[in-house]
Amino acid sequence: MNPTTKTAFFAAMIAFGMTGLGYASVPLYRLFCQVTGIDGTTGKNEGGSAPGAIAGKTVIVRFDANHVPALPWTFKPEDNLHTVTIGAREMAFYSAKNLSGRPITGSATFNVTPTYAAKYFTKIECFCFREQTLKPGEQVRMPVIYYVDPEILNDPDARQVEEITLSYTFYPVDAPGKAS
Repeated sequence: MNPTTKTAFFAAMIAFGMTGLGYASVPLYRLFCQVTGIDGTTGKNEGGSAPGAIAGKTVIVRFDANHVPALPWTFKPEDNLHTVTIGAREMAFYSAKNLSGRPITGSATFNVTPTYAAKYFTKIECFCFREQTLKPGEQVRMPVIYYVDPEILNDPDARQVEEITLSYTFYPVDAPGKAS
């Protein structure tokens, strides 16, 4: 292979690799955030179980709900606070109602604060895992099944946390069923 062909080959391979890395960056970043809790991203343990309650170790979980003005819904937690036992499986409910005269699909984003506690907040089931379509005037209860991982007690930064806030924001989905 002559030097010009070799250089062109390596340049093409670098361009191909960079394109592939560009497409892989979003899922890799999501995975990184779930593992580290960066940006308030929670852990996900779909269909799993909680590790088991740690007697006498509790934390307050505060629930927050928002929606963008373009989404004609009401959206709120049924209870604003839960005192939960670390390691125990817990359930909270949010309610949403479509105030419009047409079906609307929404998608919820979430975060946990303080952010250094996010990696210890694990969801087993959540309405935020899927888009939600509400018929005109329909009101639904949406569960979140979660636990606070006992490993929080071993983290010098997070073990003193007394309150964790789980916050959701609903956005309208322009083309339902198309993952972003």
